[in-house]
Amino acid sequence: MTGVPERWSLAGQVAVVTGAARGIGRETVRLLVARGAQVVATDIRNDIDALASEQVATLQADAGDEEAVRATFTLALERFGRVDILVSNAGRTLNKMLIETSAADWDAILATNARGAFLHLREAGRIMAAQGSGAIVAVASVVSAVGMRETAAYSASKGAIAQLVKTAALELGPSGVRVNAVAPGVVATEILEGIVPDSRATLSSYGDAHALGRVAEPAEIAEVIVFLSSPAASFMTGALVMADGGYTAM
Repeated sequence: MTGVPERWSLAGQVAVVTGAARGIGRETVRLLVARGAQVVATDIRNDIDALASEQVATLQADAGDEEAVRATFTLALERFGRVDILVSNAGRTLNKMLIETSAADWDAILATNARGAFLHLREAGRIMAAQGSGAIVAVASVVSAVGMRETAAYSASKGAIAQLVKTAALELGPSGVRVNAVAPGVVATEILEGIVPDSRATLSSYGDAHALGRVAEPAEIAEVIVFLSSPAASFMTGALVMADGGYTAM
């Protein structure tokens, strides 16, 4: 906590982070703890338990499962007593042309990305509205705002998140709850694991599509998420924050 500006400090606050086992989620948990927060970290992967500590409670959970989502917030309240921050980060991708995308493909992507965000925002919103404060950050994508080939289901799910955030911001604002979304450009993560031989290398090859000439590292997106979660962003709500290395400026 040494050297952290007061309005960036999250001391005494409790966060829920989904999709926390790897990539952006894992870096977000790390940074939240460094800023003083206690965290409930969830992921469908069983390696989420590697994050467990005095400051971090873990739960293996499917982001799109309603009972698992309720269990997540029950754990937060039982372990830490409140919920101040939600980072809805859990997501899946699919690289298929529209005409090759099956209904099952569509349902699987929307179930995690859009349904998962909806369930978490709803449950967090109920708790935060009752306590009169809170900050929600959903992880969207540049494809929430621009088109990209071979991403029909993924783009639709991320576009849904962008619109969900705007509605939630309007409904929860009077209760003192802020709701924003981060739209990363391409990030070097393991999201393509099982789809391509080397996920990070494949994603890094998209560097030239960004004005900065490279893709992001997960920690860079985590910085934006944690800023939006903090008192330093106290007048920001309903925003889709482009953390895209200039992708949408090209």
